[in-house]
Amino acid sequence: MENANVQRLLSVILPVYNEVAIIEESVRRVGRVLSEADIPHELILVDDGSTDGSWAKLAEMAKTLPWVRAVRLSRNFGKEGAMAAGLDRAHGACVAMIDCDMQHPPEILPEMYRLWRDEGFQVVEGVKNTRGKESKPHTWAANMFYGLLRSSSGINLHNASDFRLMDRTAVEAWKSMPERRIFFRAMSTWVGFTRAQVVFDVAPRAGGQTHFSLRRLFSLAVDAITSFSAAPLQLVTLGGFVLLVLFTLLGVQTVYMKLSGRAVPGFTTVILLLLIIGGTLMVALGIIGIYIAKIYEEVKGRPRYLVQQEVRHEKPGGPA
Repeated sequence: MENANVQRLLSVILPVYNEVAIIEESVRRVGRVLSEADIPHELILVDDGSTDGSWAKLAEMAKTLPWVRAVRLSRNFGKEGAMAAGLDRAHGACVAMIDCDMQHPPEILPEMYRLWRDEGFQVVEGVKNTRGKESKPHTWAANMFYGLLRSSSGINLHNASDFRLMDRTAVEAWKSMPERRIFFRAMSTWVGFTRAQVVFDVAPRAGGQTHFSLRRLFSLAVDAITSFSAAPLQLVTLGGFVLLVLFTLLGVQTVYMKLSGRAVPGFTTVILLLLIIGGTLMVALGIIGIYIAKIYEEVKGRPRYLVQQEVRHEKPGGPA
């Protein structure tokens, strides 16, 4: 590839998990949009342990399309691990992340690229104008998560998405962060740099069903908050202090009632106190346990992902 093209090369990463029905059309749509905009590009397709034949389709495209590179992980490491694998293999002067289900419209990529190339922004974020056909409970839960994350860590991800373009400097800064349990969206915000936003409407899925269950989303939310804030631990300390004050006042009252001869049987009060204390301690231990588990995961130092196979064209390179 010519040196001028390398300096303008856009690497686009598409994590893939069980998307055999739509992945080929998604790849060709992204390639068509970038070619029409005269943007030199490469597509890095990361198969995150698919079981539906997605890898065979990715390998076939990588062998026939010179601007496609396919990476197969050894098992399902989750979307965050797949994105990390793509970032480690991207050669572009800038790198974009996009969902292969096309809910992130690739037609926005040329504008993101222009803001990077012509105006010098190092991170261009895709911000949701609408959330598509998302259910109200899902929207409510997402807004609550964004509010908790912002109040506890100062990171504002309201209506943010993984759909973003990052300059090579920002990508290298992201890669320098050593944690194993990663949350790309927050980490790529935390690194800073000059930023711009592009608003988009979440499109309907190109096909199939979402792979993000409420359980996985809840787990991701817990990971995000505990990765970027110690506020839950501080809440444990605050809760303990409040209970200490309340129990001190209750103790003073109990002693006074005893000395004044007005003490009455307090079975109900005792039971309530035991329930409150026991429940509070269990919640506190649970929060502490989450942080200990994260420390345990980090101390082991296992890789974020493992690669089983890579396939690319014999003459790699993107169209001018």
